[in-house]
Amino acid sequence: MGGFRVRQLQSKSRRRSSAEAQQFIVDTLSRADITVGGTSPGDIQVRDNRFYDRVIAEGSLGLGESYMDGWWDAQRLDVFFTKCLRARLDEQVTSKHGFLLYLKSIILNMQSRSRSRRVAQAHYNLGNAFYADMLGPGMHYTCAFWEDAETLKEAQIAKCELICKKLKLQSGDSLLDVGCGWGGFAEYAAREYGCRVTAYNIAEEQVRFAKKRCKGLDVDIVLDDYRCAKGKYDKIASIGMFEHVGPKNYRTAMELLERCLKEDGLFLLHTIGSDATQMATDPWVDKYIFPGGVLPSIQKIAEAAEKLFVVEHFHSFGQDYDKTLMAWHENFRNSWFKYENQYGERFFRMWSYYLLGCAGAFRARRNQLWQWVLSKRGIPGGYDAVSWSVKRDSAPLAERDHKYAES
Repeated sequence: MGGFRVRQLQSKSRRRSSAEAQQFIVDTLSRADITVGGTSPGDIQVRDNRFYDRVIAEGSLGLGESYMDGWWDAQRLDVFFTKCLRARLDEQVTSKHGFLLYLKSIILNMQSRSRSRRVAQAHYNLGNAFYADMLGPGMHYTCAFWEDAETLKEAQIAKCELICKKLKLQSGDSLLDVGCGWGGFAEYAAREYGCRVTAYNIAEEQVRFAKKRCKGLDVDIVLDDYRCAKGKYDKIASIGMFEHVGPKNYRTAMELLERCLKEDGLFLLHTIGSDATQMATDPWVDKYIFPGGVLPSIQKIAEAAEKLFVVEHFHSFGQDYDKTLMAWHENFRNSWFKYENQYGERFFRMWSYYLLGCAGAFRARRNQLWQWVLSKRGIPGGYDAVSWSVKRDSAPLAERDHKYAES
């Protein structure tokens, strides 16, 4: 009888704890105008009451995993995250997972060469067909530039043109593309501007794809870590790679790029940025999407570039990433029927959570998108900033409908 009484008291304690967790979550969400069981686009529907305890115990990791498990839903995840992040609710619920990840990032180099290769295997080698359907025929996995564009394809071409103009590319220029992805920018610079491009990437599937698309052009796609880059170049572009460099490697990366840039050259850094300096990423993102990835802050980039580069131009257009991510999500949903038997429902919910959560982060202006134009000694007389109009007179690439199929 005594043992039964103890178990009965423990059960009441757990129920009381769960009720308190539920009330805490309900009250916290209400501060962001989010209602549990409500009908507005950003409201959530809880399918399993274990959700409350899980979020309290595990923070953002529990929030993401419980969504993947179907414990809760929202009519519009992007709206839910926009409201949460504008109200900074992420700062109200912390967990041991975030603390342990922070400690690991302090003690270890989470972006070492061996770990970087594991990231490539985990994320970028899912299959070229999957990414082609999501990203569109240009296969650009970075923020598009939407100012004068109506479609994702036009916006990605406009992004490439904007970078070429900012770098003041000319025929015959040698260009280092650091972390080239599927080779979209390397192809554009070589085909449209007549550049000699050397591009580095550690993801085997991407390299295979990039070599195929750049066949016949003056482009050398190298399967290797960016830290192995050699030579001197007129221009350097790093587009969506710095997020993988990590705080312990920012300065080393900048020193390498400074060595690779000719004295009168230009370096363009295109990167997602954070509104606050951090040593580690969100625990859910670290586990399921980009292991070891960290968004740099303005402070960290400036510190890494100090006495190496002069900032010639700075451009912030994070709002365009919101629109880019929503376009990717639409493509992902429309093509999902091809992959649902291979990957399953949990994978679908994971990628929806990732794409729409990121869109919400940019819409809330918690995440930023920056382009920095840097020189080694400063351009005499100053840098002549480009016009935001990126339409070319002929624009032959924009008129072609590229289709890159699996070999």
